[in-house]
Amino acid sequence: MTSSAGVRQSEHAASGQHWKWSFVAAMASYIDAGSIVAGSVALSVWVQAYGLTDSTVGLLGALSSNAISAGVGALVGGYICDRYGRKKIYAYDLLLYMFGTLWLIFAVDTWMLFVGYILVGLAVGADIPASWSLITEFSPARKRGKLGGLSQVLWSLGPIVTLALGLALQPLGMLGMRLLFASLFVAALITWWMRHGIGESARWERETTDTGPVKWGAALRPLLTGKGLRLSLMLIGMYGIWNLFAGTNGFYTPYLLKAFGSQSDAASVGLQCLYFLLVAVFTVLVFMPFNDRFNRRLMLALSTVIQAGGMLLLAVLPLNFGTALGYIVAIGIGGGFGAQHFFQIWSGELFPTKLRSTAQGLMFAVVRIGLGFWSFFVPIITATGFQTLAYILTAFIVISGVIGVIWGPKTEGLTLEEIEQEQGWAR
Repeated sequence: MTSSAGVRQSEHAASGQHWKWSFVAAMASYIDAGSIVAGSVALSVWVQAYGLTDSTVGLLGALSSNAISAGVGALVGGYICDRYGRKKIYAYDLLLYMFGTLWLIFAVDTWMLFVGYILVGLAVGADIPASWSLITEFSPARKRGKLGGLSQVLWSLGPIVTLALGLALQPLGMLGMRLLFASLFVAALITWWMRHGIGESARWERETTDTGPVKWGAALRPLLTGKGLRLSLMLIGMYGIWNLFAGTNGFYTPYLLKAFGSQSDAASVGLQCLYFLLVAVFTVLVFMPFNDRFNRRLMLALSTVIQAGGMLLLAVLPLNFGTALGYIVAIGIGGGFGAQHFFQIWSGELFPTKLRSTAQGLMFAVVRIGLGFWSFFVPIITATGFQTLAYILTAFIVISGVIGVIWGPKTEGLTLEEIEQEQGWAR
């Protein structure tokens, strides 16, 4: 076998090591989504225990791992990954995550919730660009989307486990919520231990051997000008606008369904669990087997239609259990091959290795911080009627889909080097 044949084979086949490394890296998504949804389950308990006002709920959502703190963590962590290596961030970020969960586990006042969620958010934000870059760089070209899809499966599995535990522990009140966050502490501890067996990205080592790692100013400059800026704006527009819908759904849905739809805690949590289960199932059935071989923009278009239709149900029908069930089924199916999946893939593919994590961190920061500011207004908007919020969220889904369908790149099946050449990064 010639060396070129070996390269071609490596770009087509995924080994057991690829899957193992992808799983360990993808656990970042598990603990990220788990921390967000744990907060959504605990929110009604916290409101009752600490007397949280609507403005305090909005501020907690804005500063939590769902939004601003994660954005700041991604911005800093992304650059650290490009400067010092993808594996470096693994040595510290989960330790910070565990420290943050301890504040949530032992919280006895509102300010402790803020401290805990800010620390957790900084940690998961830093972890995302490291994990996504590693998966992108060691995956074969024809399996890159498939292996990347594992992150999205675990992004759904984290909430499923968290929601199931939350449902079982809910009768225990505050003690149950403490145990819920303790489960995330254990998951982070196990992941931190497993990550010691992951090697550094060979692509990053090769790129930095001769010229050295990129410095902060040199990393940001190409991302804020020319093609880098155009690519960043496209991805931020597609994912960021969609994430305004998703972030509202992820953090507030159980709280909103109970407050406006007279749903029980068990019913609202159960509906959320069904949503994440459908996302995971359709990621496995649709996204993972097909996104490396078929037109990704068509997949995104179909996802947009399904999710927008589901969101409209909440806008035009009475908010009862039947309406909520139809909404959950639609957004769950569409979420299995939607904007978040393609943001992960495209944000890794479209930027060169020396800028990849910085680019992902910068875009993720803009998206999460934008969600944070939006979170301030959700309680205010819902106070005027849930229907208004539903129409706004429908518009977000549609605008996001239009951006991705029109400007999304055709990169399926190409090597990172071919994409770099096609995008004009290679010299």
